[in-house]
Amino acid sequence: MVAHTLWTSAAPAMTYRLYASEWHLTSTTTAAIFAIYPVVVVGVLILFGGLSDQIGRRATMLLGLGASFLGALILALAPNVPWLFVARAFMGVGVGLTAGPSTAAMVEFNEGSPPRRASVVATAAQAAGFAAALIVGGALTQYAPWPLHLVFWLLACLIAALFTVAWFLPRPAESGAAGGWTPRLPSVPRSARKAFTIAAFAMTTAYTHGVMILSLGGQIAHDLVRSPDTLVNGTILAVFAIMSAVVSLLAKSLSTRTAMTAGAAASGAGMGLLAAATAFHSMALFLSASVMTGAGYSLLFLSALDVIHSATPVERRGATLSALYLLGYLAVGVLAPILGRIATVHGLGVAVYLGAGVIAALSFATLGLAPGLRRVADDERR
Repeated sequence: MVAHTLWTSAAPAMTYRLYASEWHLTSTTTAAIFAIYPVVVVGVLILFGGLSDQIGRRATMLLGLGASFLGALILALAPNVPWLFVARAFMGVGVGLTAGPSTAAMVEFNEGSPPRRASVVATAAQAAGFAAALIVGGALTQYAPWPLHLVFWLLACLIAALFTVAWFLPRPAESGAAGGWTPRLPSVPRSARKAFTIAAFAMTTAYTHGVMILSLGGQIAHDLVRSPDTLVNGTILAVFAIMSAVVSLLAKSLSTRTAMTAGAAASGAGMGLLAAATAFHSMALFLSASVMTGAGYSLLFLSALDVIHSATPVERRGATLSALYLLGYLAVGVLAPILGRIATVHGLGVAVYLGAGVIAALSFATLGLAPGLRRVADDERR
């Protein structure tokens, strides 16, 4: 379920350039198609962020999978741009409903094992979904028939199979749902707000990488790095996800503070490499940027989850995680259309430099906040 959230998010990454070419779309339009997804995710998290704490993880995830399936199906059939907006909106509903509950369920089904294990598996699962979307999408887009549709038929079939399997998830997680559902904004327990602030900076920094990789990555590789093969470009972008999975497994012994500090440093360095790859049209630098930013994303995401898991009680965990995802997707939803507009007016290179600068600034802010985790832990013990 966790893997599905990033696969769904990344599914159109390798087709944006084809949409732009075949339907004569500007960078502003393609960025808007990308941005409608995080905007809808934010809306769902605002309205339904605490839903799984009330009706149960399984029921909420099934609703989300149903919406994701409709989104994939509409993309598979899409004949024009309005269909793309509708499809991405449905995908936003699906991910908004499943992101928080699936992560919370990872912790709750992991009872009896170290809490870090759930965070590591969740990070690796996201990376696996991300990598599969980019590599499979790149291969089908480059070499298979119906390049604008086949990848989404495959995704729809996978989501349908996942829905069937998820139907048999344990129901006891829904036992706390007595009384039904009432609209409730995602919220953070007062005792966890300091920790949440630090985690939010780490999560927001991690998620803004998606703008550069998913929204602009294919165009950067083709137009600026000058690589014409979609499969090659998708594979290089997938290195981001593969590195993320590898680092999450290697980081099991790191403290939360160390992981966050290292992740912020790697993220800032990766943005520098991406800017250099754009300036020098270098495939080697582009690959290095994917490696470095993948490591940074993994450590930032992992440390943010660790902070929330240790700071919040189980009955508030779903809403708190939804609030955390809300901020991450909100940043993506704001940054993507801005960069898309800049790419249209001033050129893709300018958009890359600006985006890299914004993410580097967030990385340095997180780097400055990470030492505060020790003080937060001391306050909790007192």
